[in-house]
Amino acid sequence: MIELLTDPAIWASFATLTVLEIVLGIDNIIFLSIVTAALPPEQQKLARQIGLALALIMRIILLSMIVWIAKLTDPIFAVGSHEVSWRDVIMLGGGLFLLWKGTQEIHHSLEGAEEDAAATKKKAAFAMVIGQIVILDLVFSLDSVITAVGMSDQIFVMVAAVVVAITVMLFASEPVSKFVHDHPTVKMLALSFILLVGLVLVAEGLHHHIERGYMYFAISFSLGVEFLNLWAAKRKKKKLELKAQA
Repeated sequence: MIELLTDPAIWASFATLTVLEIVLGIDNIIFLSIVTAALPPEQQKLARQIGLALALIMRIILLSMIVWIAKLTDPIFAVGSHEVSWRDVIMLGGGLFLLWKGTQEIHHSLEGAEEDAAATKKKAAFAMVIGQIVILDLVFSLDSVITAVGMSDQIFVMVAAVVVAITVMLFASEPVSKFVHDHPTVKMLALSFILLVGLVLVAEGLHHHIERGYMYFAISFSLGVEFLNLWAAKRKKKKLELKAQA
């Protein structure tokens, strides 16, 4: 065990896997910030914490079942020449759910009246929100674990990387959620990301692999442009305030 802890290759694998798990966790944080917004403010933080705790538990359980995970890619039936596995079913179902949820949230944001939004918040059941989080946690956890298995063959390295990544996400979830909901344009961008992730998952479920690097480049580029817009708007507001004071 001591030899493993002093092995540079183990630490390199841990560092790489941790960064990858955090990057993959961006989807989780964005989804949590959107879904928990339907709850009263005093319940939102608890819902995010429960969601991330469930994500950690699911990842550790799945990592302890690597043999079963490997079997998820085995075909269970075929449609013509297209073979379908349990992983395909989970990815396809999760992707369609994200597309539905993202479209629904965009509709409520742009078309729903203020009183409708208020009514939605009152009707939103805590258990229902947690249920939605559990569904997506399963999809994201499966994706995360498959990535982990491909990066390392040491269970303790994978578990350690997942724990560190979820801990970082736990601290980042509140400021990210606040920032998203304080800026309507950023919220709309986040909903667009949800649609993008949903599309990628559907494509994966249909055996059309899309390099995640393309998706993360699109997200990073869009966020960069939006931050420039926010910075320019802030500078313009300051100039107007100074002009008004003069």
